[in-house]
Amino acid sequence: MTSPPSPLGADIEPTPPSRRRWLRIVSGTLAAVVAAVSLGVAALQLGLPWQMGEGDRNHVYEGDAGSQRYQVHLPPQHDGTVRLPVVMAIHGCGMTGYGWNSMKSTTQLNRLADREGFIVVYPTQLISRNVIACWNSTDPREQQRHTGEPALLAGVARQVVEDYHADPARVHVAGASSGAGTAVILAATHPDVFATVTSVAGGEYGLNQVDPDDPDATPPLHTAWQARGQMGERARRVPLLVIQGEQDEVVPPLVATRLVEHWTALSDLVDDGLPNDSLDLTEETVSVPAEAGRHAYTHSTITASDGLSVVEAYRIQDMGHAWPGPDGDGRYTDHAGPDASEIVWEFAERHPMR
Repeated sequence: MTSPPSPLGADIEPTPPSRRRWLRIVSGTLAAVVAAVSLGVAALQLGLPWQMGEGDRNHVYEGDAGSQRYQVHLPPQHDGTVRLPVVMAIHGCGMTGYGWNSMKSTTQLNRLADREGFIVVYPTQLISRNVIACWNSTDPREQQRHTGEPALLAGVARQVVEDYHADPARVHVAGASSGAGTAVILAATHPDVFATVTSVAGGEYGLNQVDPDDPDATPPLHTAWQARGQMGERARRVPLLVIQGEQDEVVPPLVATRLVEHWTALSDLVDDGLPNDSLDLTEETVSVPAEAGRHAYTHSTITASDGLSVVEAYRIQDMGHAWPGPDGDGRYTDHAGPDASEIVWEFAERHPMR
């Protein structure tokens, strides 16, 4: 008579104690590595507590489009009774708002804000939205008023105005590289929120439609019509400041040339709905020669017949893909260029929302 079969699994040998210990060690090590990497990424993107200076505040905006982390810098002049201006500074690819290689350190806007009395806002992109921390300005889904990054960043601006009793007529946006593209998009999607826009090494609304090998196939007027459509009933002339390095191989100077043409055409469309040069524009250019350790550059102004700025542009000789300024501390800073942060603030100060 044969014995009944063993229950299922009865013949499987138990895991030796030494192997169980080894598995626990490996699992624990992997968990520690994952935790360390996560903390490291967070530190790179969001900074460390001791990197926060006097007046710095970290926030998270929550809205229908998702959430957005940002840091606010409050100058000593902020007491909650006087409505101060706001400058939102949007970083480029491979950067953060206020962590490693940050827009905060690159622009040194905090120092200027403390002197002049304005609030600075540094949104930061997360690698969960873009693996190299670019803003997704070339994605058509991120070029609309009520969705994606435009909705998030406009929500941040509104929240700052509300939380810190800032002046809603003096909220300005400036960006670098992909952040410049996003800043231009914000000016088109939210002209009711942002008084001015600055593009440092950036391009026009709808730049993704332009073939680099055949840019003339998509005239700047074509994308200007699209930007005008985004403005809708909120349309107004938003003054634009352009800063471009003439040796930029990442965002070639042609992109800045197109941006000026694009924004000039958009302003014309906003005026009376037609591309008919109704603004009677005047253009002037001043050349600033090179000095010891400083780049030469040109400063052009395009002004409407009512005296209001349409576009101002700085074209900097011998500068590549960078934010110019003598005091910047970042991978994408050119110390030989004019002080872009000073230029941004001076431009913003002259152009409250009208």
